[in-house]
Amino acid sequence: MTKRTRTPNENLSLLLEQAKWSRSQFALIVNRMGAEAGMDLHYDQSAVSHWVRGTVPNPPVRRLILEAFSRKLHRPVTHSEAGLPPAVSDQAPSGIDTVEEIVDLGRADMDPSRRGLMAAGLFSAALAVPLFSGTARAADAPSAAPGKTARIGAGQVESVRIMTDRIADILDDLGGAHARPMAAAFLVNTVVPWLRAEATDAVRKDMWSAASDLVYLTGWMAMYERDHGTAQTYYLKALKLADRAEDHVTYCRTLRGMSLQASNLGYGPLALELADSAAEAAPKAGPRLQAFLSGQQAHAASMVGDHRRARSLLSATESALMRADNRRESIGGYDQSAYAFHTSHVLYEGKDLPGSIKALQHALRVQPTNERQGRVHFHAVLAQRQLEHGHLDAACESWGRFLDDYELVSSARGDEHFDTMRLRLKPHRNARAVRRLATRVQAVAALKA
Repeated sequence: MTKRTRTPNENLSLLLEQAKWSRSQFALIVNRMGAEAGMDLHYDQSAVSHWVRGTVPNPPVRRLILEAFSRKLHRPVTHSEAGLPPAVSDQAPSGIDTVEEIVDLGRADMDPSRRGLMAAGLFSAALAVPLFSGTARAADAPSAAPGKTARIGAGQVESVRIMTDRIADILDDLGGAHARPMAAAFLVNTVVPWLRAEATDAVRKDMWSAASDLVYLTGWMAMYERDHGTAQTYYLKALKLADRAEDHVTYCRTLRGMSLQASNLGYGPLALELADSAAEAAPKAGPRLQAFLSGQQAHAASMVGDHRRARSLLSATESALMRADNRRESIGGYDQSAYAFHTSHVLYEGKDLPGSIKALQHALRVQPTNERQGRVHFHAVLAQRQLEHGHLDAACESWGRFLDDYELVSSARGDEHFDTMRLRLKPHRNARAVRRLATRVQAVAALKA
């Protein structure tokens, strides 16, 4: 009979080193925290040694271990970081798993040098479209850890919403490479502890909703940084948070973001399914949100060749925008520029290249001046379509405007457009307009290197 070997828990050993605890000290701390939670524990140094060698403590003790390290290290410590399996066998609320997964996801995102660990995750085109259940119960929400007295109110919820808006503004102005680590750090260091704090039922639901918006925005940035597996994971976590908060608006907004991601990757049927699900999840949406959703539906419908429905949805989008107020929303905002951009997509899928170019030019004319990242994308797409139409000089002019903003934006999507520009212009390198642009391209390349 072969003797079973256990895998040493190096993560737990590393945490003990970071906390500067001996195994005997740690055993006493776990016993003391157990007493706080009404548990009579009598662990000693040998028990901790068994854990380090790979023995897995029972689920309630695992949560005590995580809380002990979290208090000592002044940051959230998850099951994954401690090398322990999630405590799913006891009555722990499912929301705890969502919060821990967000911590693990966000912690890797806080440091761009660690993102390679997350990028191994692949976008799933076979994803089953989630359905809104709205079955959140306050009693199911994670409660504060034993001995903690932290309590949050409406002020903390408002802080999350204000910070989310500020991050969205930075995204628009400087690009996702700058804004995404900020969002992840705020999420891990501030929002997660608030999700675990004491609160009234109403405040708790509001905090879940506010956190969902921030997670959605972080996923949006990951999508445009071409980190599609991570983006999809963020989106799924945002859906869970919104569902628990019974927040239809953020739920359908997130589904719409997932549809946009699928359309960017060329998965038309999935994009349409997600867009339709987003619209169905928000039956009482206001006119601006209706436009936000139906515009994406129109794009996705055109991708699968349903041009009649796409035109009908564009008409509905225009009608909804006419009924909307002038309030600008940082998250999920939709305006005449976005509508014109969707119109351009629908016309392009319908093989109307001149019409698509004209719609893009209109989108740029009415685009808000503070959306530099959007201009980078719009000018790059316009230049590509102008070149496809045989208008090389016009394309070079659009690429020149693209470079004006790209110099100031740090974005993987912008980098991709820059590489595409150089590739598309290579066969035309002897043309006068391309030669004039070449010096500028080389200077920007050196700046970005």
